[in-house]
Amino acid sequence: MLGWEFPPHISGGLGTACYGMTKGLNELGVEVCFVLPTPVPLDSAAHVSFRTPADLKPSPASPPGASTARGQDDSSEEVVKLFEHVELHRLEAYLQAYGTVATRQSIVDEIRRLQACGELSAEQVTEALSTLGGQPALADDDDNFFDSQAQALYGRDLMFQVRRYERLAAQLAIHEEFDIVHAHDWMTFPAGLAVAKATGKPLVVHVHSTEFDRAGANVNQDVYDIERAGMQGADRIVCVSHLTGTICKRRYGVRPEKISVVYNAVEGPNDDKLQMRPITTKEKIVLFLGRVTMQKGPEYFLRAAKKVVGKFKNVRFVIAGSGDMITQCVKEVADLRLGRYVTFTGFLRSSDVSRVFGMADLYVMPSVSEPFGIAPLEALSHNVPVIISKQSGVSEILQHVLKVDFWDVDEMANKILAVLRHPPLQRTLRQHGQIEVSKLSWRDSAAELRDIYTALTADA
Repeated sequence: MLGWEFPPHISGGLGTACYGMTKGLNELGVEVCFVLPTPVPLDSAAHVSFRTPADLKPSPASPPGASTARGQDDSSEEVVKLFEHVELHRLEAYLQAYGTVATRQSIVDEIRRLQACGELSAEQVTEALSTLGGQPALADDDDNFFDSQAQALYGRDLMFQVRRYERLAAQLAIHEEFDIVHAHDWMTFPAGLAVAKATGKPLVVHVHSTEFDRAGANVNQDVYDIERAGMQGADRIVCVSHLTGTICKRRYGVRPEKISVVYNAVEGPNDDKLQMRPITTKEKIVLFLGRVTMQKGPEYFLRAAKKVVGKFKNVRFVIAGSGDMITQCVKEVADLRLGRYVTFTGFLRSSDVSRVFGMADLYVMPSVSEPFGIAPLEALSHNVPVIISKQSGVSEILQHVLKVDFWDVDEMANKILAVLRHPPLQRTLRQHGQIEVSKLSWRDSAAELRDIYTALTADA
């Protein structure tokens, strides 16, 4: 299995999905060798211990039974035993599609730059700075590790690293025994094709998003070509929704019979004692959680917020995440004079995500084009009512949520007001939403993947 991110250091839903799928496959007894590039720091203190090959002593951060070993090429591979049937291999390639971990200081610097250029008045600067509540979400080490917020969506040397990962993965494959090659998203498609060609094994490409989702009309031709080559060369294409499957057929010329839809799922919150928080007279929290990019529609969230605060003052809108639109959003908050109503948190780790869900009265996902959308499932699992855009894959499987076209900020504002003003509606969405999401499991999604693997190996 080839992927470019894995918890706890993730920039989107792909890493969360890879964790859930590998855990589900492990429960079904499917052996998985997960090949990961190197952006994850070695001192990561999570359920996976990333250590240097020379460090053979057990680490306190290691899961029970976890072990590391040096691969065939001492300079390029590390192995971590993740679950009973899952191994994690690290290769020396840097794949980071969204180099956009914004911190408080980068936002402040941009506000000051805009002031120096005359684009923000002193009053607007005060308004913008007032949005920066709370504590910085990342430690200094994280700032040093990730690219700055100002980096473009695709790093300058990313294509080189994609090819490097392709070469190293093909070298690794020679020394491994496996039945299926499973590649997640475009950066691993060249590696998947190379491994399949070198070994003759069937190739599954998993489409979590397309270039049309991420870039809209401004498609990167190189990325599109890689995506199309991967889809055309694959034996099976797994899409996270029918919405994504339709894009693959219409935009990439994929034959319908090659496509299988396997929906994502969600793990429940770690706190077994999590209780529903009733609506009170205190300040209501409306949450946006995700990458702050064109694809996610943060500007529509802010425009709806402006309409809400004109009718309901006791509310705070929280933008949790980072991305290439963060400074644009800060400027828009200042222009809309929303400083006292909006807070930017920056990038959040998984533990912080749980805490912010615990404070929320409502979660809004106003995505322009969302192949799936795991965050609404996470919100529902935390007993938070949800509003999602109709332009999302997750809308195909969720019924007990409110749905709106992303561009219809008037209707979005009306739905936000309805939830905040009417506790019975909020309780109904919470109760039925949690029941609905509890029926989704990674084990079931993994079982669908296993069936695909079985069919492909039977045909091979």
